[in-house]
Amino acid sequence: MIRKALILAAGKGKRMWPLTENTPKPLLPIAGKSIIENQINELTKAGVKEINILIGYKMNKISDRLRDGKHLDVKINYIIQTKQKGTGHAVNQMKGLIEEPFYCLNGDTLIDQKNLSKLKEKESEIVMMTTTVRDGSNFGAVKSKNGHLVSIKEKGVSGKTSINAGIYLFNEKIFPAINSIKKSIRGEYELTDALEKIASDVHVLEYEGFWKDIGSPWDLITANEKAIEQIKNVNKGKIEKNVIIKGTNYIGKNTIIKSGTYIEGPVWIGDNCTIGPNSYIRNGTVLCGNNKVGAASEVKNTIFMKGANAPHHNYVGDSIIGKNCNLGSGTKIANLRLDKSEIIVIHRGKKTETNRRKLGAIIGDETKTGINTSINSGTIIGTNVKIGPNATVSGTYESQSTII
Repeated sequence: MIRKALILAAGKGKRMWPLTENTPKPLLPIAGKSIIENQINELTKAGVKEINILIGYKMNKISDRLRDGKHLDVKINYIIQTKQKGTGHAVNQMKGLIEEPFYCLNGDTLIDQKNLSKLKEKESEIVMMTTTVRDGSNFGAVKSKNGHLVSIKEKGVSGKTSINAGIYLFNEKIFPAINSIKKSIRGEYELTDALEKIASDVHVLEYEGFWKDIGSPWDLITANEKAIEQIKNVNKGKIEKNVIIKGTNYIGKNTIIKSGTYIEGPVWIGDNCTIGPNSYIRNGTVLCGNNKVGAASEVKNTIFMKGANAPHHNYVGDSIIGKNCNLGSGTKIANLRLDKSEIIVIHRGKKTETNRRKLGAIIGDETKTGINTSINSGTIIGTNVKIGPNATVSGTYESQSTII
């Protein structure tokens, strides 16, 4: 029985900007719960009783949210990583604190009980999980032979590749391996270097099912698309007459669905939301709570963080709308290029392929748009941006900007 786990949740999540400007990445939502709460849920289902969480960036937000874990049926301990010195250094924070096998997860990785049970079968070994992706350029490429590790190459391998899934089962052998490595060219102690040091002792298992590393904002859209396929019909709110609801849908407490609204699930709607009248909520949409989607507004496959609103005559497709954003009447967000090709964005100053044919906008917290604003596909807008009426917006805009 594996009773303990470590979740690495100290990083800044720079590649997730602007979503992580105010929120640590592990608290971003997957089907109504944060990434890390989903991880904890699966770990406890697998029999874990104690979870150690390594925190650093905006650490209080994580500890305030999860507290001591009693409400999640688990004991939670917090270890503070004051300086980011790499994944090897992160895992080594457990040295002297744990003397039995433990699961180890990156704080931005999806996991399920089935794959944790696969790891459990190798309880006496060090195990890393791999998965196959169509392009390994942004991941650590893994070579194995006869079920054991041969090598890990950090990024740069294009095409279909077996990669490090960021999910491990460790025992006490990992600590001397970490202590034996030197800093990488990035100036960090890499966990992958430690694993290569003891490669013949590292068992490699293939992850089964859907796997997603939440590395970029649009990955969060994909993860939510898949997650809400599993929801069951729940209605804790109030539904007026002349509402049509199809598919599976979660409707939270104190939420009201007003007359004339059409909901086409799967859709996840949190607490204290107001939908309609005459709104169209399409599949893949997640409303995290305290949201308004109002008259004649259409939302498709979009995440609305808490307090975000599309109250009048809006269209929002394949987007993420940050906390407490407000879209002025008539604001439209396009999600498809005229040539229908995959969308490339400028993210943190770098041209980046999203591998998505449909992508609207990624908008940070507290941003407001004026009436009849048009936002083109693949636009990224920082936090607390003000966009004037009738503006046409494309590209990337830094936080605190004013666009007229």
